[in-house]
Amino acid sequence: MDNRCKAVFDPKIPSYDCSHCSPDCLVGEATLLGEKRGYDVHVLPGGSCIHQILQEGRYEALVGVACGEEIKLAEPLLEKTGLPGQTVPLIKNGCANTKFSIGALKEVL
Repeated sequence: MDNRCKAVFDPKIPSYDCSHCSPDCLVGEATLLGEKRGYDVHVLPGGSCIHQILQEGRYEALVGVACGEEIKLAEPLLEKTGLPGQTVPLIKNGCANTKFSIGALKEVL
């Protein structure tokens, strides 16, 4: 996500809903990829939001794109819920202009 992002935050989930506002946005591309394959896609401001989403209890597995620290924080949650999970680590961390391999995400999905 960067300063062009028009995503709308939904505090009930809590997650951003991608507006698909920029054709060269990795988050938008990843969102479309997941949605086309039937996944629920959540763009989260941080890993602490995962717990609230998983409380719905309707998920069979989890795929996450995150920085190394967030991936480490998710591991105990996956163990607690018993859900299998796979991750795609960020290539460039930060709160904006992050980067990841869309190819790696396609392989995981």
